[in-house]
Amino acid sequence: MKATHYIYILFAALLTLTCVGCEDRLNIEKHGSLGGPENYYKTDEEAEAAVASMLISWRDVYSNWFYVKNLLSDDAYAGGGSRGDNAQMEQLNEFTFFTDNSMISGLYSGLYTLVYKANLIIENVTGGSPIMKRAVAEAKFYRAWAYLELVTLWGTAPLVDHLLAPSEYHVSNSTPEVLWAFVEQNLEEAISSNALPSKSGVDDADATSRVTLETAKAHLGKTYLFQGKYAEAAAILDEVIDSKKYELYRGDFDMLGHAATNNCSEAMLEVQRRNNSEQAWNQFVQFYIMLGWRTSHMVYGPKALSEEGISMGTYGFFNPTKSLYDAFVEREGVDGYRLHSSIRTYEQMNEIDMTINAGLYLIGNEGYFFWKTRLLGSDNIIDQSWFQSLQYTNLRVMRYAEVLLMAAEAHVMGGGSADKAVKYINEIRTRAKLAPLSSVTLDDVKKEKRLELCLEGTRFQDLVRWGDAKAVLSEQGKSIPAYGYFPKIDPNTGEVVKDAQGNPVFEFKLEPANIKNSVYGFQDKHMLLPIPYSELNVNPNIKQNINW
Repeated sequence: MKATHYIYILFAALLTLTCVGCEDRLNIEKHGSLGGPENYYKTDEEAEAAVASMLISWRDVYSNWFYVKNLLSDDAYAGGGSRGDNAQMEQLNEFTFFTDNSMISGLYSGLYTLVYKANLIIENVTGGSPIMKRAVAEAKFYRAWAYLELVTLWGTAPLVDHLLAPSEYHVSNSTPEVLWAFVEQNLEEAISSNALPSKSGVDDADATSRVTLETAKAHLGKTYLFQGKYAEAAAILDEVIDSKKYELYRGDFDMLGHAATNNCSEAMLEVQRRNNSEQAWNQFVQFYIMLGWRTSHMVYGPKALSEEGISMGTYGFFNPTKSLYDAFVEREGVDGYRLHSSIRTYEQMNEIDMTINAGLYLIGNEGYFFWKTRLLGSDNIIDQSWFQSLQYTNLRVMRYAEVLLMAAEAHVMGGGSADKAVKYINEIRTRAKLAPLSSVTLDDVKKEKRLELCLEGTRFQDLVRWGDAKAVLSEQGKSIPAYGYFPKIDPNTGEVVKDAQGNPVFEFKLEPANIKNSVYGFQDKHMLLPIPYSELNVNPNIKQNINW
């Protein structure tokens, strides 16, 4: 039986397990002989159940993980149906958020729930079977994954390296140095455990459904890269590449974000989903509905629905910025293959019978539409045209293209092999149908990475670590554009022009400053996110990050 199938069978039985995650809030008296942690985790089945519970927590943190990281970047506008459709998203996108932003607090608490589930396994699964050893190794990987996000986003987040006793609940801040060392330690122990398998070949989808040895190495390489340990990063990322267990997806680039490419040759780490109509509502997620175009504001013609297989019932958040579109054009021209697979102009949308409804406009839109995140009928377990929430596209976390780009950067910055840096970049460019480069600079890496991985959760943390965040993001949120139909204004009277029947006359245009903000943009304090107010309120020992 495949590992993914086994884990999902366990999910339904694990709902009660997930409730034990709030160790600092629950004190429920035990009745009967239910037992405690000391009486559980004794069999392979119980170890796998604990892993499944941990993966549920990982799945549950994904939406906030995606929203926070991508809204803080210059890839997209928050969008939505109208201004205020999701104020929390707008705050993040425009850098007007404070310590009470629900998405920031949700991500923060979700990461610690994942840490808690990992700690349960690490401390309680003590058997020596291969399944138990793998469970512990995976727990160390996911604990490292959580802290990689905590240290890069918050910097001073508390270190919780064991199950806390009640007297330890009020953990104080840590330091970046301590947290980075902890991430390294966990990944190194997972790698050296000999418990994580490798894929049998590039198309081994079953192995890809769980953490592999190469996935752990890729994240250790990322950990080294973010600390400026370029030689170490280059060496271990080379190991991943030289394993030849992964390769860039050989099919259409614009299918990489869809169910058809779940666990494909390029998949390094994905939250698993299943196409099972009987369990469809157990996989309810509102994530993909947010990414599709605004159905209520647009006309979906026959070409879009029949020929392209587009699904209706989506909300229109995350529209690409002109800055991102222009970056594509600069690198590969207006007819670029990767550009066409990632972003479409409004004129190109018209070619597939997609138009904006007369009299309506799209907020946070400059006339560009993400194509890579379009929702397809083939992505759906059940196609609900009114509310798309039942998809089985795996939630992407890392793909092999990121490994190649990180390795190229490590070689460039660490004085490693110039030939390898060129080779890795050109693998990306060849797939994008671009001419190869003869040499590679850090600027080349930055540009290729933005295009290749746009809206994939890497951009903001890269801008911060490169020292580019303030220059790139300081004006973000100053004005919010809108695109579509607006009442025509008489320039002489300032009044709305009306037709013979007294109805307003509309004109189709881009309003570059439909919304203007007096407070906006990346500031020095945004180098680290704020510790959520809810955490400060219950933990007197934790201190807020600088300037928050």
